[in-house]
Amino acid sequence: MSSLPSSDPLANKAQAWSALFSEPMSELVKRYTASVGFDQRLWRADIDGSLAHAEMLAAQGIIGAQDLADIRRGMAEIAADIEAGRFEWKLELEDVHLNVEARLTALVGDAGKRLHTGRSRNDQVATDVRLWLRGEIDQLQPLLRAMQHALVELAAQHTETVMPGFTHMQVAQPVSFAHHLLAYVEMFARDAERLADVRRRVNVLPLGAAALAGTSYPLDRERVARTLGFDGVCQNSLDAVSDRDFALEFGSFAAITMVHVSRLAEEIVLWMSQNFGFIDLADRYCTGSSIMPQKRNPDVAELARGKSGRVVGHLMGMLTLMKGQPLTYNKDNQEDKEPLFDTVDTVRDTLRIMAEMVGGITVKADAMERAALRGYATATDLADYLVKKGLPFRDAHETVAHAVKLAIGQGVDLAQLPLATLRGLHPSIGDDVFSVLTLRGSLNARNVLGGTAPAQAAAQIARHRARLAG
Repeated sequence: MSSLPSSDPLANKAQAWSALFSEPMSELVKRYTASVGFDQRLWRADIDGSLAHAEMLAAQGIIGAQDLADIRRGMAEIAADIEAGRFEWKLELEDVHLNVEARLTALVGDAGKRLHTGRSRNDQVATDVRLWLRGEIDQLQPLLRAMQHALVELAAQHTETVMPGFTHMQVAQPVSFAHHLLAYVEMFARDAERLADVRRRVNVLPLGAAALAGTSYPLDRERVARTLGFDGVCQNSLDAVSDRDFALEFGSFAAITMVHVSRLAEEIVLWMSQNFGFIDLADRYCTGSSIMPQKRNPDVAELARGKSGRVVGHLMGMLTLMKGQPLTYNKDNQEDKEPLFDTVDTVRDTLRIMAEMVGGITVKADAMERAALRGYATATDLADYLVKKGLPFRDAHETVAHAVKLAIGQGVDLAQLPLATLRGLHPSIGDDVFSVLTLRGSLNARNVLGGTAPAQAAAQIARHRARLAG
């Protein structure tokens, strides 16, 4: 039996690159090395990159005008077939690139074979991933804005709503619910800045580096970059085909963003629990129990919290993937696609559903205020009051500790201690102390930039609205 590959380019995978091989690839190896099952989502980027490359080859006189016309015609037919679900993805052709190229050659003949002049799958895949990721980044930015917008609009309704602020999960000081929500707006705003920064380094063209050393053909790489909307070209061919920093940076952005999501989700779970009772979620974001009919479980928030671990894990996987690779391209890099794809999908879906869920939150302001009264949250205000009366802060701190101890013993709030009792702790305490010891007095006293006073929260809301509208 002959061991030579078939003349049909689709019949034997070895034919896709060389007649060197004397036996066909085993079926197990085909399955193990194939990526077409997941990298076919790069098809549009692959076609766009190929068309830009073909136009440049024609402009440089490397291929003829008829070749370019045939390539354009063939690619249009392939794109239409893929969009219509008619395209047959073949495992033996390993990846999206060879599948598209083989179909193009079947449609237009030699012009399809000439398309690969001056490039390699190494620089081709790097280009495809960058093109695809750039498009995904451009879709994520509006979702980050929507997440911030949902938080800002909820905050706008609650600048006067008092809740306990916590350190170590212990009641610390009263804050407005608006101020608490705006902390997450700051986090997601930083995420948006990081994403914009990542995009700059994604948007650099590797095409033209060929396999690793560049090419002897007179390519115009800058033309291709302009055609595809890249800001520039990779300056070193070895780095161009082996660099995956841009994917790692995106993974880092995604992991940090999902940590922020997870922190918010954790608080939503806590706030909705009966022990807190601060909020209700709309039924469409909850599930029931198969055995306990009274349950309304915040499954969406819990799952968002859980998915943060998935995205962080993908980042760790990609970092580990890259750490031992010598220059230049290695087959290991095939393993960057699935974690990167899943990271994009997870962040996109999570941001969308979290923004919608935040928009459906019902706030139980009375429960928040009652909780703020339970932990002597105005103790620091009493210490500040004594400092303004002339005591050193450490002495004021000690005096207030005694006051809290008395209040605990009597089972009352600081504001409920008699004036005589308070004066017994320090004679400078007067009637005006009671305005300091109220929750709203505490809020209003912190009218400094970045503080929790309602006036400051309103100013921050106005700032964020203007920023997000810009």
